[in-house]
Amino acid sequence: MGVSQAEFRKALGSFATGVTVITVDFEDKVHGMTANAFSSVSLDPLLVLVCVDHRARTHSHLHARKRFGVNVLAASQQAISEYHALPSPTHENAEREAGARFDRTQHGTPVLQGALAYLECRLHTAQDAGDHTIFIAEVEDVVVRAGDPLLYFRGEYRKIGGS
Repeated sequence: MGVSQAEFRKALGSFATGVTVITVDFEDKVHGMTANAFSSVSLDPLLVLVCVDHRARTHSHLHARKRFGVNVLAASQQAISEYHALPSPTHENAEREAGARFDRTQHGTPVLQGALAYLECRLHTAQDAGDHTIFIAEVEDVVVRAGDPLLYFRGEYRKIGGS
């Protein structure tokens, strides 16, 4: 009895998740990708993980820079998620096309303005797992803001208490 990729995706789509944009500075440009395969790993030390498709343009940047940000999106940031989910080689029009504006940390890591939370991460380990790499990173700094999250459930963006 085998499970098809479509059945697998449908089953996992039943698990509601928050939405993040992973950001990395590469060659003085902001690169980002939308990700919902993000999770905490450990409280001691503070570790998180993000799973990234080998074909994603940001994949090699994460390996090269070994430092990235995890931006937890607010309910009002759906356009930013959609923009960073596009398979474009760069995101130089993020502000004009999606309203995404970034600040930089002291390490140069891009921080999305208005995100509910931001975690600055330093790569700890990377493990290939099928067609993805699991990037485990140590959290070095966090910023948390008030607001409601952007959610993803059964292939659609959702908001708390609504569709």
